[in-house]
Amino acid sequence: MPKLTIEGQGEFEVPAGTRLVNALTKIAGTDQLHACGGKCRCTTCRVEFIAGEPSKMTEAEQATLSARGIDQQGVRLSCQILCEQDQHIKLISRLEGSGRADQGGACAEAIEPEPQWVEKS
Repeated sequence: MPKLTIEGQGEFEVPAGTRLVNALTKIAGTDQLHACGGKCRCTTCRVEFIAGEPSKMTEAEQATLSARGIDQQGVRLSCQILCEQDQHIKLISRLEGSGRADQGGACAEAIEPEPQWVEKS
């Protein structure tokens, strides 16, 4: 099982193939935001990779990050990433201090929309 290390939160064993957003909220119990319910319509589920950033991304993630002008090295959308290797991340968007009433709707087990994989540029 891949190991997920979250800055300031700890290390967690995650079943391979788990969506990162679900690993963060369901397994690690963090207050990671996901306002659109993990459908790649917003960018509230952003995380920053310290190590283990996947080399592939979905076309939806690539388009959303580009449309929002998010181009910082290592910043990705947790709703569009699978835990397939050890990953070390820093949470960017958390419920605490956001002013939101909740983290967002429940995220499906599978990536939405159906992923079309491309190499990260």
